[in-house]
Amino acid sequence: MTDDLLTLDGLTKAYPGVVANRDVSFGIAPGEVHALLGENGAGKSTLVKMIFGLVTPDKGRMTLSGKPHAPNSPEAARAAGVGMVFQHFSLFDALDVAENVSLGMSDPPPRATLAPRIAEVSRAYGLPLEPNRTVGDLSAGERQRVEIVRALLGKPRLLIMDEPTSVLTPQEVELLFGTLRQLRSEGVAILYISHKLEEIRALCDRATILRDGEVVATCRPSQETAGRLAELMVGRKLDAPARAGRALDSLALMVRDLSLPPAHAFGTPLTNVSLRLHEGEVLGIGGVAGNGQDELLAALSGEILAPEATLFLGGRDISRLGPDARRRAGVLTGPEERLGHAAAPDMSLTENALLSVSYDPAMVKRGLIDWSATRAFAESVIARFDVRTPGPDTAARALSGGNLQKYVMGREIVQNPMVLVVNQPTWGVDAAAAAVIRQALLDLAAQGAGVIVISQDLDELMEVSDRFAGLTNGRLSSFRSTSDLSVEEIGLMLGGAHDMAPADPGLPSRKKGATA
Repeated sequence: MTDDLLTLDGLTKAYPGVVANRDVSFGIAPGEVHALLGENGAGKSTLVKMIFGLVTPDKGRMTLSGKPHAPNSPEAARAAGVGMVFQHFSLFDALDVAENVSLGMSDPPPRATLAPRIAEVSRAYGLPLEPNRTVGDLSAGERQRVEIVRALLGKPRLLIMDEPTSVLTPQEVELLFGTLRQLRSEGVAILYISHKLEEIRALCDRATILRDGEVVATCRPSQETAGRLAELMVGRKLDAPARAGRALDSLALMVRDLSLPPAHAFGTPLTNVSLRLHEGEVLGIGGVAGNGQDELLAALSGEILAPEATLFLGGRDISRLGPDARRRAGVLTGPEERLGHAAAPDMSLTENALLSVSYDPAMVKRGLIDWSATRAFAESVIARFDVRTPGPDTAARALSGGNLQKYVMGREIVQNPMVLVVNQPTWGVDAAAAAVIRQALLDLAAQGAGVIVISQDLDELMEVSDRFAGLTNGRLSSFRSTSDLSVEEIGLMLGGAHDMAPADPGLPSRKKGATA
C-alpha cells in the first residue's frame, strides 16, 4: 500500500540451522492496530527486532514514511520514530519511576523537566503514574505503564507491543486498550503481538500471520473466530483439552496455616494459607501478579523453608525439606521466570535437564553423570512437546520464550511427579502449545498426580481446574468447584472480597512432631 507508514519488502533472516524469516512482506498504515500472529518459533521476535534495530536483515528492505528504514540500533530506531514495549519489563525495583524512564532514554532531560513530563503524558493517555514512586512498590499493571510512558515520551509514529497484557488484570487490559485506541486516533501505527486471540479480535484492524518464518495469511480479525485464527497460525484444527472423568483419591498434599514473611523488600508475605490437594485433582489458584504467587511456589518447592507441621506430603511433614529433598520425595515445580529460575541461560538443554533430574539414579550413578541418559531425556522432552530447537546441545537462552516455556514445563511433566506445582504454565506460548501443556497437566492428574496451577489466565484455570481459589495480598480464599463458579464470583475472589480459607479439621495440628 502506497500510503503505509511502514513497509516490509522481502525481509529474510537466517541463523545457523534455521531460517527465522523468509521473504516477509506487508505494510502498516498510520492509525492502524496491526496484529502479528504466529505460533512460537514462527519468526515474530526476529521480525520486530529487525524493525527496532536489534537485528540486521540478510535480504529485503524496509521503508518508513517512504524513506529507507535500516536502523543499526534501538537508538537509531527511536530517532526514526519507532518505539517498542517488550514482553519482559526492563525496570530496576530500587529506583523510582522517573529514574527508570531516564535510563531508557538516549538523551534524558533533567529530572526537574522529566518528572512533570511523565505526569503530563501519563494523564493524557489515561495511564496514571507518580514519577517519585519506587518501582518495586508498583503493581504489574503500573510497571507496564512505566514501559509504555517511556516509549510515548519519544513521540513514536510506530509503536511495537509484545505480549502487553500477559500480566494485566481484565480492568487493566481495558485501560490499556483505551490508551491504544487514543493513540490510533492520533495517527500512531501499532504493531501488536499477542497469543490472546479474543484480544486480537477486539482491538486489531488487520492481522498478518506467520508460519515457519513466512507470511501465510492476512485477515481482518474481527471477521474471524478465535478458533479460525489459531488454525491459520498452526495450519491445522485445534482440539480443546479433554478432561478424563476420575474419582479423587487420597490427599496428596496438605498445607495448614502457612504464614511466611516476604523474602525481600518488595515481596509479599503469606498469611494463613491452607489447602488440600487430592491425588488426581487439579487445583487452580488465580490472582493478579505480585499477590504472593512467587512466594507460594517457593514455599511449596522448598526454596523457602516453612515452619514445622505446615506442609504434608502423603502424611509426611516436609516443611523443613529443601528443594532437592522435595524433588526426591515427588514434589516438582515449574516457576514463572523461565530464564534464570527455571533454566540457566548459558547452559544447554541437556545440562538444564540434569539440574532437574540429578536425583534420578538413571541419570547420576554413584556420583557420575550419565550424559547419554541425560541427553536422551532432554530429547524426549523436545520431541513430546514439539520444542523448536536445533537440538539438545542448544543453550537455553537461544530458544524463543515460548519454546523454552514448553521445554521447562515438559521437563517436569514427563517425570510423573506425585505433586506438580506450576506458575504461569502457558505464559507466552501459542494456542497450540498451550493446548498441549494443558492436556499434559490433565493427563498427569488422570494418572493420579496432584496438580496445582497458579495462573493469571482465568480461561486457563477454568479449563483445567477442579477447584479454584483466589490469592490476594498473600491470602488464599476458600476453594470453590469450578463447575458452578461465575465470572462475577471469580472477580470478587481476585479482588479480595471473599472469606479466607478456614482451618481444615482434617489437617494435622501444628505441633512439633505431629503427623497426618
